[in-house]
Amino acid sequence: MFNSKSKSEMSYEKSNGVNGGATLISAGTTLKGDISSNSDLRIDGTIIGNIRSSSKIIIGSSGSVEGDIEANQADVNGKVTGNIKIKDLLQLKGECIITGNVQSGKLQVEPTATFNGQCHMGKVTNVPNVFESEEVAALAN
Repeated sequence: MFNSKSKSEMSYEKSNGVNGGATLISAGTTLKGDISSNSDLRIDGTIIGNIRSSSKIIIGSSGSVEGDIEANQADVNGKVTGNIKIKDLLQLKGECIITGNVQSGKLQVEPTATFNGQCHMGKVTNVPNVFESEEVAALAN
């Protein structure tokens, strides 16, 4: 009869599938190491390491990533220093700062975004995986 969840909590669960399947790295949090995820990931803190997700990554305006990103979709409002490989849509929003190469199926860049690097657009299949090329280079040395 009585539901302890607010309407916003319920709509969040519906939009993310099962019971809030998204992961949040909040502002003031720093993680060092690689992250792999099958669900949505929102970063408002700092990540020092590579990120892989089969879903969507959102980097908030206070978020920062020092490492490579590979995902299905991504929205970037914060800072990324590293290569970004997105299968579908990459959105560079607001005052974001990207330093690194970008590979995506589709790219949307707002006029206030800063992007320094090379860009490859189109179907993401023929370009080698960012992580694989680093592993091969490490093995060659």
